Amino acid sequence: MSGDIPEPDRIDGAPHPRQTVRLFGHAHAEATFLEAFNAGRLHHGWLISGPRGVGKATLAWRLARFLLATPPQDGGLFATPPPATLDIPPDHPVNRHIDALSEPRLYLLRRAWDEKKERLPDVISVDEVRGMKKFLSLSAADGGRRVVIVDAVDEMNPQAANALLKVLEEPPPQVTLLLVTHQPARLLPTIRSRCRELRLAPLAPDDLASALAQAGGEVDPAERVALAELAGGSVGEAFRLTMTEGLPLYARLVDLFRGLPGVDRRQALTLAEAGAARGAQATFELIVTLIDLFLARLARAGTIGAPPPEAAPGEAALIARLAPDPWAARHWADLAQSLGLRARRGKAVNLDPAALLMDMVLRIDGTAQALSRRT
Repeated sequence: MSGDIPEPDRIDGAPHPRQTVRLFGHAHAEATFLEAFNAGRLHHGWLISGPRGVGKATLAWRLARFLLATPPQDGGLFATPPPATLDIPPDHPVNRHIDALSEPRLYLLRRAWDEKKERLPDVISVDEVRGMKKFLSLSAADGGRRVVIVDAVDEMNPQAANALLKVLEEPPPQVTLLLVTHQPARLLPTIRSRCRELRLAPLAPDDLASALAQAGGEVDPAERVALAELAGGSVGEAFRLTMTEGLPLYARLVDLFRGLPGVDRRQALTLAEAGAARGAQATFELIVTLIDLFLARLARAGTIGAPPPEAAPGEAALIARLAPDPWAARHWADLAQSLGLRARRGKAVNLDPAALLMDMVLRIDGTAQALSRRT
């Protein structure tokens, strides 16, 4: 694919998952797949689920390389021992073919670039699934195994999902479908029932830091826990946060909210203007996202009765003060449901970004004042 055409399954500035060799933090999922392979019980459909950015696509490409590079186990006298890992030699031809998207036994189903509109569509259309079915109707050149990666199955429109379901109901021989999903509950139940699921959990701080380093990002060892907290264990989100100075910005927000109730208006205005400067669309979105995250952390802490690990200096004490119980948590949760959405809608109709951000801060201040008056 031309470097000028964006890939929908790639984070800007990071290597594509097919170019990511190591997978961190998901040894159990790898072992589950390998056990099924070695036992001759390889399911035709695998649903790789979990939060965004935790390594689902990386695992799908890792499984694809393994399947296409590993010969079938015939069980004969001179058969090779069953593989102990999913690793294949770095110089294997499959690696080169996959990196160049030229592997003839692999089909990648994802949102396709619209040349007329010069943009990526929002969904995977049924036409894309028809292209996959045409690929599956042809025999493999060597009569061997073929692999389909769908990234992500969540993005299929209803017609495409139903077309995929027919393939899962009557899979061609020697074909393995690897379906990446961020929200498995939203899929057709019949699609889920015809797949074996590999569920990936958020990454722990050390695994997240290792995965981030592989993607070209850096994190101070002292900030690993904070980054894992803000990123939700997602290396994709961690990469975005490191590229946009997300940690220092969150620390500024926490410092601002220490004054609740009664924030420093000048400090709030300085922050709001940072998100309203020319070319600061990404900063505006980041501030809104981090405020959403702060409110969610308040609501969760008040519900469970304990603050999360600190993502910024002084955050734990602040959260404990603002959300001491479920009653307060409910108010913060109610605010979280509408505040970020309100700001994004305002930005979409060209309202002043600084005013929108100030409105968010003032509404948070108002909620804190109302909670402080509780008797």
